[in-house]
Amino acid sequence: MVSGDERIILLDHGSGGRATHRLLREIILPAFGQEDYLLDAALLELNTSSLAFTTDGFVVDPIFFPGGNIGSLAVHGTVNDLAMAGAEPLYLSCGLILEEGLPVDDLRRVVESMAEAAREVGVRIVCGDTKVVPRGKADRIFIHTTGIGKIILEPPPHPSRIRPGDEILVSGPVGEHGLAVLAARENIPLRGLSSDSAPVWPLVQALIQGLGTEIHALRDPTRGGLATTLNELARESGTEMEIREEDLPLRPEVRGGCEILGLDPLYLACEGRFVAIVAPGAGTRALEILRKLPGGEQASLIGRVRTASENPRVILRTSIGGERILPVLTGEPLPRIC
Repeated sequence: MVSGDERIILLDHGSGGRATHRLLREIILPAFGQEDYLLDAALLELNTSSLAFTTDGFVVDPIFFPGGNIGSLAVHGTVNDLAMAGAEPLYLSCGLILEEGLPVDDLRRVVESMAEAAREVGVRIVCGDTKVVPRGKADRIFIHTTGIGKIILEPPPHPSRIRPGDEILVSGPVGEHGLAVLAARENIPLRGLSSDSAPVWPLVQALIQGLGTEIHALRDPTRGGLATTLNELARESGTEMEIREEDLPLRPEVRGGCEILGLDPLYLACEGRFVAIVAPGAGTRALEILRKLPGGEQASLIGRVRTASENPRVILRTSIGGERILPVLTGEPLPRIC
């Protein structure tokens, strides 16, 4: 699957990039009999109700970082995956893997943060499990969450609905979570950084109420960042996409920090943003809706779907008028950011 010994899992397999995609396509999706769409949540039919179902694991290091911690991140990450399926989050489960020696106060802080995050978005944590492993067999605390939500948009957002001419939006500045976690982990003195971890359901709900089926696809740019997320959508829809460098929302702190560290913010994870692909002409109305709400003030219309293509790809139109291809992330520049 990657260069080197193919009998073992490497850090690269968790990056969200090329190795992750190959692992999914060749091993995991075939084993589970799933179609080759990397959706954030499963779509279920139960009698007269349509539900979304998702599961996720969180191993972020450090467990406390500017703007959040592993507990609030676990709730946000799971409810956001449900929102990307056009589903109102309803219930969560919580699995805790605790390392012997974890301070009780740290555990209390984490679970209280989870409870607060759940209340904020109106979701209930209804079941769970806790395991403790010997010292050195884990890293303080790992969290596994599963979420169920009720789909309120029919048909739900899906890459198969993307068409040439569609417009591409992002709900706010990108790259903040990945850079904030990296700076906290390595004690890098970058000022003004804070994770963007937050629930996106209030923004998505408003978009659904305002645009309805003009919303064609939704995706949150977590591992692999905005560039990898757009590549996933391009491949799954068989299209070529174009985004404009001058319209990408980047905070000065993120831009400056990336320049210092030699990082590309388009490949840094977000945990409180989403990409929306909407029908031609709906982008301006989407911006009007998002910018009136907390968390959506800096939403931006960043590009369009150019054409159907047998060679799906993402093109960046630079600020000086040139073009370059944005590839899928290769390698693992920032492990354990979620």
